[in-house]
This record gives sequence, structure tokens and C-alpha cells, in this order.
Amino acid sequence: MIPFQALRRQLGKLQRLAQPYFLPVEDTRSWQFLLLVVALLVVVVGVTLLLLTGAVALSGALIPVLRSRFLPGVPEQVGAIWRGPIGLSVMVLMAAGLGCFAAFRGKLRQGRWLPWLLLGVIILLILVINGINVGISYIARNVDNSLVAYDQDNFWKIVGIYAFCLVLALPIRAMQSYLIPRLGLLWREWLSGRLLTRYLSNRAYYILNPNDESAEEIDNPDQRISQDTASFTATSLSVTVEVLSALLTFFSFILVLWSISTELALWLLIYSVGGTALIIFASRKLVSLNYQQLKLEADFRYGLVHIRDNAESIAFYRGEQQESKEAERRLGGAIRNYNRLIIWEALISVIQRSYDYFSRFLPWLVIAPIYFAREVDFGVFGQASIAFSQVLFSVSYIVNNIDRLASFSASISRLEGFQGKVDEISSSAHGALNGAASGASPTAAPSSGNAILLSHVDLVPPRSSRTLIRDLSLEIDRDQRLLVVGPSGCGKTSFLRLVSGLWPAPSGSVQRPPEGDLLFIPQKPYMLLGSLREQLCYPLPPSRFNDEQLRHVLEQVRLPELVHRYPDLDIKQDWPRLLSLGEQQRLAFARLLLNGPRFVVLDEATSALDVATERHLYQLLLERDMAFVSVGHRPTLTAFHDTVLELDGQGGWRLMPAASYTVGHSA
Repeated sequence: MIPFQALRRQLGKLQRLAQPYFLPVEDTRSWQFLLLVVALLVVVVGVTLLLLTGAVALSGALIPVLRSRFLPGVPEQVGAIWRGPIGLSVMVLMAAGLGCFAAFRGKLRQGRWLPWLLLGVIILLILVINGINVGISYIARNVDNSLVAYDQDNFWKIVGIYAFCLVLALPIRAMQSYLIPRLGLLWREWLSGRLLTRYLSNRAYYILNPNDESAEEIDNPDQRISQDTASFTATSLSVTVEVLSALLTFFSFILVLWSISTELALWLLIYSVGGTALIIFASRKLVSLNYQQLKLEADFRYGLVHIRDNAESIAFYRGEQQESKEAERRLGGAIRNYNRLIIWEALISVIQRSYDYFSRFLPWLVIAPIYFAREVDFGVFGQASIAFSQVLFSVSYIVNNIDRLASFSASISRLEGFQGKVDEISSSAHGALNGAASGASPTAAPSSGNAILLSHVDLVPPRSSRTLIRDLSLEIDRDQRLLVVGPSGCGKTSFLRLVSGLWPAPSGSVQRPPEGDLLFIPQKPYMLLGSLREQLCYPLPPSRFNDEQLRHVLEQVRLPELVHRYPDLDIKQDWPRLLSLGEQQRLAFARLLLNGPRFVVLDEATSALDVATERHLYQLLLERDMAFVSVGHRPTLTAFHDTVLELDGQGGWRLMPAASYTVGHSA
């Protein structure tokens, strides 16, 4: 019962990942998606029958001699289908399938017709290939009989038919090999774009940041958006096509096998079901090991990226030994888990090979007695072996692909877990930006461009019980400048996160300016992957400013040498490595001047600058009548502020005029 429940959970995760690309999930149910899948199958079967009938009729009209040679008996079988109830039934089902798609046409907009069309073409190609394979089994039977009878003329005729089948199958196989990864690529583009959009919406990237104390338990979101989506879409399609092909192969060749020997067909079913059950039981551990391997490999890669991103700091500290130990620890975890994975895969491989080896004896044991009793001809041996191997391969799909399916199941869990988190954040963000980060929604007054207003607010870090500030009430008007001081760890930066809207307030109300009127400048400015022009204009589009404006603002923040070093503003460099922290802070002020917000939040934004440059930059803000909130330790900062908020680290606070504030032990 437990494995069945686990299978149902995995299928549910697979549906939540796969269905949205083909059919929106917001206003549909799972049975509707399955109905469309069945409708697609019956439509393809109907189209296949129509194409086969058309090909037979056209070949009879144009090349009757070749048709009688290369398609012996096919026109008669097609005619029998249309004369009997099968043809009419297929056409009725095809019409019903088209009706289903017509009924859902309103929900299949926004490019969703293309994946259904490509999937239908792929299924059509599978049907054609499967039909050719069934025909080849009869060709092989006739070849063996011709050899036994020494019938040379008939032998070469049959060989010609076989060559014709191969020539027909090759382009179909080539088209199938192209369409499957092509559809997977389109699916990956859609899914990655969808996840990326939601990841960058409602600050989900901030809430799920593994380096943040408020992070959710989602590791390596970068890997999930890039690598896991590529693996999921490619594997989903290949597995779907392989399962469908296995089902068609089973139903086609089980009829062939049943016509040869009912006993052989029954023994095959018993053997395959028993082997599949054994392999599923033995491979349950593979899923958890593959899931853990994905996580450990991602952690090891993240550790190496961390070393690369902080190479200079590590070199200054001479911290190679400690970094090596941490990297080896992460590598060791991945190696130990992979060693356990190898053991289990070796065990599964032994079972798979044993299953394959013993299956080769079964047709001989069943067919030999009826052959020696002269109940069947010699060609039946070859045909039975082909049919038996095809049916066994189809029903043994799980056995032959258990390690791949286990890895696929692990990637489904990782990707669906990530999608579930970003969807949860997206749905909860209608009432508050970061309600999902703390589990509680802040009380927020309507946005206003005139002030930052906090009324009876408690500041508690997300998922924490520690109160940093208790019952805080203050107002920051357009003409007010606030300096936040206090001992280390008292919550100064946390207060800025509250003011900027990154953290919610569990009680009280917070009123902020509209988006775009409030800009946050951290101690270490953000340097994006882009050109110097994009660095200066961020987050505004570069097209809003011309070169003269950008060069002028660099001179204003005392970075004229940057213009001389990089006269081409579109040049792209590794800016965090090339620019010192002081240069980065001045560039952040240039960015601030270009954006021109009404309110600015500065978290020790001038800590790497000399006092004279600091005074110059703050004077630029005063000249533009910007209201700002600053965190800083230098006593010179009080000259640019009119109010001081002093925090004691125990939840207490006090407001005082900057002119009467004396720097003491708390500053």
C-alpha cells in the first residue's frame, strides 16, 4: 500500500509539472487533461488508418505492380477493416476526439496548440514504425521458410520487401529523433521561463535565498531552474514516448504471439510480471539515493562557485587550507553517497542481466515441442523469437530502465518542490509581499509618496521569536533625515529591511512610498552582470539616459577616472573584481542620483570612503531634497541628519534630535 501511495504522489507531482504546458491548471481538472490525452490517441489512430488507406489506394492507382510485390496482402486487410465494424468505430472515436479538442479550444490558446500537434505527429510516427516492425516479423518468418525450402526466387522477393521496409522506416526514425528533442526544447524554454518569472516575482528569490536567515528549505534554485528543467522535459518526453511505444509493441506482438502459441504468451506474461515486481522491490532505495546525489553534487558545485566568487578574499586571508577542507567535505559526501548508489545499481544490474539471459530459453522450451510435432513450420521459430523479444522488452520497460526512472523520480521531486514554493509565494503575495517568509501577513497602510510611517510596530526577524524593536512609532517626512545607531547586533540593518519592505511587521502598520520612490543602497553595492552603462542605470532601462548624462554623474560622485579608463560605456567587465569597494560605493551613489527616488535607505553606504568624499556625496543628496535613512558609525554622519534613532538591542529605542546626540558607547 505504501509503494502505491508513493507512486500516486509522484504521479501527482509529474502532472503538476507537465500539465500546465499542454493545458492550464487554474480552471481545469486532472481528468480533463487525461481526456485530451486519450482524445489525441484516438485521433492519431484515425489519421493513421486514413493515411494507410490513402497510401494503398494511391499506390494501386499509380504503381500496381510494385504494390502487389512490396505490400502483399495489405490492400485486402485494409479493405476488411473498412468492411467490418473496426473502420466505423475508429472514425466515430476520431470524431469524438476532435470534438474534445474543439470543446477545449478556449483553453488551448497562448501557443498550446503546437505541443499537442507535435505530440500527435510523434505518436503517429510511433504507430507507423510499430506497424512496420510487425510486418518485419512476418517477413523474417517467410525468409526462414524460404531458406528451408531452398526457394531462391521467393527468398529474394522477400528480401526486397524487407529492404523496402527499411528504406521506409529510416526517414520516419530520423524525423522522430528530431521531433522528440525539439518538443523537449520548446517545453524547457516555456517551463524555465515560467519558473524564472515566478522566481523573480514577489521577491521569491529573496525568500528562498539559502544565504538568508529567513530562507525556505530550497537548495540551489539555480540548478533547479537550469539543469533540472532540462533533465525533466527531455526525460519526460523520452519516457512518455518509450512507454507509449512499449504499450503499442505489447498489444501488436502479443496478438502475433498469441496466434503462434497461447501457452508461450501466458508464460511470457507470468515471467515479465514476476521479474518486474522483483526489480521494483529491489530498486526502491535507488530513488532516495538519486535524490540525495543530486543535492550533494549541487552543494559541491556551489562550494566551488563560492571559492571562485570570493577568490581575492580567500587569497588575502591565506585561507586555502580551510577552503580545501570544506570543498573536500562536500566532495566526500557526494562520493560516499555515489558509492552506495553504485552498489545498488550493481545489484539491480545483476537482476536485469539474469532476467534477460533466462528469457532467451523460454521460447525454445515452448515452441520446440510443437515444432517437432510438425504443428508449425520452421519460420515460426524466428517469428516467435522476434515477437517474444518485442513483447518481453515492452513489458520489461521498468526492469530495463529502473535506474533512469529512479533518477527521473528524484528530479521530479526537486523540481516540483521548487515550483510549489514559488507558486506558494506568488499566491500569498496578493496581500503582502513577503507573507510566505514569516508565515504572517503584515498590516500595511496604503502607499503614499509623502512619508515613511511606522505605527506601533514590532520588529521580529522571519521565523524567529527574538524581538529586536518593540512598539516603534515614527514618521519620516520628505524633508526629514534619520540616522540609526546602536550597538552591533541591535537590529539596525533589520530596521532598514523593515522600512524597505523586505521584512514584514508581525504587528502594527507600515506605510511606505510607492515602488520606485524608495531605493536601498547596501554597504556592498550590487554589481550586475552587464555593461558600465547598465551598472549606472540599474534598475532603470539604459535607454532613459544618454552618454553625456552618465559621464556627468560619474564626475559628480568623483569617479572621472572611470570615464577615462572605460570611454566605451557599453564595455562589459567583471566589475566586482575590477572596482574597489570605495569605487563601487561611489558608483552606487551615481546610480542613486540617476534614479532620483524621493526616499533613500543607506546601510553604511559610505563606510569605505574618506570623510571628505562622504560629506560630498551626502551633500549631493541634500541638494536634491531627498529624504534618507542611514545606518552608520562615524560621528561625522550626524551633521547630515536631523533625527537619530538609537536602538539598545533589547527591544528598546529612543528618538532624539541629531544636534543633541552625543556619540557614545552605542554608536
